[in-house]
Amino acid sequence: MSAEKPARHERHHERQHERSDERSDERADERIEEVLSEVGPRLRRIRRDRGATLAELSTATGISVSTLSRLESGGRKPSLELLLPIARAHQVPLDELVGAPPAGDPRIKARPIVRHGRTMFPLTRQPGGLQAYKIVQEPGGDVPDPRVHEGYEWLYVLSGRLRLVLGEHDVVLGPGEAAEFDTRVPHWFGPADERRVEFLSLYGPQGERIHVRARPKKS
Repeated sequence: MSAEKPARHERHHERQHERSDERSDERADERIEEVLSEVGPRLRRIRRDRGATLAELSTATGISVSTLSRLESGGRKPSLELLLPIARAHQVPLDELVGAPPAGDPRIKARPIVRHGRTMFPLTRQPGGLQAYKIVQEPGGDVPDPRVHEGYEWLYVLSGRLRLVLGEHDVVLGPGEAAEFDTRVPHWFGPADERRVEFLSLYGPQGERIHVRARPKKS
């Protein structure tokens, strides 16, 4: 009996360790699935931030448009074979495609996105939902080229003057003024004069709305 009790005790501890290992494995699997589920929305956001279409990205990476679309929608699981050429095309580190900053650090370590005289500083770090940016744009004599896409956008001018072309409307916003609009309406915005403009942009791909509207342009 004395030898049997230690044996039972050891088996009990072994079962406890096995259950603990199983729970750890389950948590690890859940975390992996969570990370993978965030990759698609992040890929779409990064592509749209750079103004690239699926066709353009397909040409740059050699990955078919249908595969890229399934990656962004979550219908195709990401792999290194797919993510590496996408990271090279966007000129971003691979970890920017697959992960957010370490948990527990509240600071947003934004990597500026520079494109055609516009510098965008991401102010949010989670994919999906509302995305916030501080945007600094230099004057460049750009001709308005209104575009459309799914979502809803809110703009708030910090300094300078921002010209917003929205459908048939052409307005100028000054510091402290804001505008919101459905991005399915043809739109374009940029500096209203020869000075730099700084503004905040909140973009909701699913159509989230912020109820602040711009004052009409003074005649």
